[in-house]
Amino acid sequence: MSKVLQHGDRSWQALLITVSILVLVLMLAIGWMLWRGSSGAHQTFGWGFLAPTSLVSWDPVNDHFQAWPFIYGTLLTSLIAILIALPISLGIAIFLVELCPAWLRTPLTWMVELLAAIPSVVYGLWGIFIFLPVVVTPLGNFLAETLAHLPWIGILFSGPMSASGSSRLAACLILAIMIIPTISAVSRDVFMAIPNAQHEASLALGSTLWETIWQVLIPYGLSGILGAVMLGLGRALGETMAVTMVIGNSIEGSASLLRPGYTMASVIANEFAEAVSKLHTEVLVEVGLVLFFMTMLLNILARFLVWRVARRTPLEVRT
Repeated sequence: MSKVLQHGDRSWQALLITVSILVLVLMLAIGWMLWRGSSGAHQTFGWGFLAPTSLVSWDPVNDHFQAWPFIYGTLLTSLIAILIALPISLGIAIFLVELCPAWLRTPLTWMVELLAAIPSVVYGLWGIFIFLPVVVTPLGNFLAETLAHLPWIGILFSGPMSASGSSRLAACLILAIMIIPTISAVSRDVFMAIPNAQHEASLALGSTLWETIWQVLIPYGLSGILGAVMLGLGRALGETMAVTMVIGNSIEGSASLLRPGYTMASVIANEFAEAVSKLHTEVLVEVGLVLFFMTMLLNILARFLVWRVARRTPLEVRT
C-alpha cells in the first residue's frame, strides 16, 4: 500500500512540476515574442526611447517616438490610485474582520468580491456618463483653485480642467475604485490568517480594540498587506479599457493631473490597429514589453510578500 501511495505521490509531483515549467515557458515565450517584435525599435532608439525627457515626440508620420509621457502617465495614475485606495481598502478589511456583525459579514464579503468581477468597460461607461460630470469635473476645478498656486505640489494641479472631465485625475479615481475590491479581499484574508492568540493576548493586556488593530494586527500582517497593495498596483498598471475611456488620450507633456494624458496600455489599445508604419508597430510592441516586465516584477514581489506572511503564520487561524 505504501508503494502505491509513493508511486501516486511521484506522479502528482511530476504533473505539478510539468505544469509549473509550462507556465514558466509561456512567460518566457511571451517575453521573447515581445522582444523580437520590437527589434526595430531597439535598434532605432535604444535606451533613449525610455529615458525621462521634457521633449515630447510621438509623430507616427515622421517615425519620431519617445515613450516617457506614457510611462509617466502609467506610473502617476497607478501610484495615486494606490494612495487613494489603500486606506479605504484597509478600512473595509478591518471592518469585515473585526467590527462587522456576523449576519452581515458574508453578504458584504460577497459584494466586495463581486465588485472585482465587474468588466472594466462597464466602469469606463459609468465613468464617462456619470462619474466625470458629477464628481471629476467639480473636484478638478476645486483642486485647481486651491492647490495650483502651491510650490512643488502645484504642478500636479496646474492648467484648466477640460470641459468633459477627461484627465489623468479621472483615470486615478477610476483605477482606485477598481482596485479597492482586490486590496480589500486580500487584506481580509491576511487578517483572518492572524492567529487568535495575537488578538486575545493584546486584549488581555488591556489594549483597546483600536490599539489591537493598529499595534498588533496591522504590523503582524504587514507583509501580506504589502502583497495586496502590489497586486492592486499590478492591476492598475495594466488596466486598459476603463482608463482609455476617461483619461483623454493626449500626448501632451503636461505633468498636471487635470490635463488629458496617456498610459502605456491605452496608447497600445488606441494605436496598434491603426499603426501607419512597421516602426510604429514595433514601437508599440516595445511599450507592451516594458509594461509586461513591470507587471511581472510587481506580481513576483507580491507573491513573495504574501508567502512570507503565510510561512510565519501558525496553523491556528481565525474563524
